[in-house]
Amino acid sequence: MKTYIVGGAVRDSLLGLPVQDRDFVVVGASPEDMLAKGYLPVGKDFPVFLHPQTHDEYALARTERKTAAGYKGFVFHTDADVTLEEDLIRRDLTINAMAQDDAGNIIDPYGGLRDLHDRVFRHVSMAFCEDPVRILRLARFAARFAIPPQDFTVAEETTALMQGMVAAGEVDALVAERVWQELSRGLMEARPSRMFAVLRSCGALQRLLPELNALFEPGTANERGQQLMQILDATASHASHKQALSTRFAILLHDLAIVPAGSDILSVEKLRVKLADGICQRLKVPADCRDMAVMLAREHLHIKDAASLSAADTVDLLTRCDALRKPERFLEMLNACACLFLEELATDAVFAPQLQLSQALDIVLKVNGGEIASLYAAQPQQIPIAIRAGRINALEAASNAQQ
Repeated sequence: MKTYIVGGAVRDSLLGLPVQDRDFVVVGASPEDMLAKGYLPVGKDFPVFLHPQTHDEYALARTERKTAAGYKGFVFHTDADVTLEEDLIRRDLTINAMAQDDAGNIIDPYGGLRDLHDRVFRHVSMAFCEDPVRILRLARFAARFAIPPQDFTVAEETTALMQGMVAAGEVDALVAERVWQELSRGLMEARPSRMFAVLRSCGALQRLLPELNALFEPGTANERGQQLMQILDATASHASHKQALSTRFAILLHDLAIVPAGSDILSVEKLRVKLADGICQRLKVPADCRDMAVMLAREHLHIKDAASLSAADTVDLLTRCDALRKPERFLEMLNACACLFLEELATDAVFAPQLQLSQALDIVLKVNGGEIASLYAAQPQQIPIAIRAGRINALEAASNAQQ
């Protein structure tokens, strides 16, 4: 019985990056052997055990056999005679198919060290094409390992393999939850644009997010796609603080509408909201990310033009965004808008609409709605009208005091 550290821990250590989790593979043992040594079984699909002292996960070396479409269609085989090389060849990329023994020696049967040096993502074997999640995972790695001085590239044969998988419908078999899991993780990496570039290169983006893919089609739309990726990367690298997933996702979806020049503004706004909400429903996006995406799609231009809004328009904007009940969410959306218009921040430390509307929210929150409502107890239908008027008056009074 021998144990090896495998996968990401080996890769990240060689790249000089912090190692988050260590995965262990056990060769030459059976489930009974593991139980006899006090390991606790936790695996569902194949035998995985927790070390009795450290509680690290130890998986028995295994082979896999594809039995159906999608990422769940596998049968696993574990046995004491399964070799380390047989286990590693089933992994996705060469840089993830290395192992380290107890003495610190690197076992590299498939050229992972070479590809790590050359910054290349290359599939280990044809087993790659049996799991479509690996396309998403590779794309996420491209966003994560944007390490100076050279980004990772995808080997030509691996791109061709992924294109074949897309053409065969493997990506269509992915469940929404798994797509969202990988996309959301990629959005939180250093350069999210690299993830979408990889997905575009193999045709997967057209299958998963056709609304986004359309922004890269030849013509004026192509410029919009590239501009969106620049904004997304700038948001991810913003020095002030690490932007939340809901912010990044909302920026991604804020303006996917492609319409003829001169289209009605209200119709375009409705289309933006429809496209953003449609993607959220399709991918079963969590409520906080969905709400932020829909709200930013609807409001970002209104917020940009906040200086031209009347007190009444400002109160209506706050009401539409449910800002009085959820002020923190509204402030996050203002932050997302600031990220959208980063060029304006280059010459101004503060995005003016963000400051203006956050101050307006503070003023409106101080209006005592309960007190106003008590004055109209005999006319309940007038209460919302009176409260709205009170908020407008408060904003106008504050504006006059500043002049």
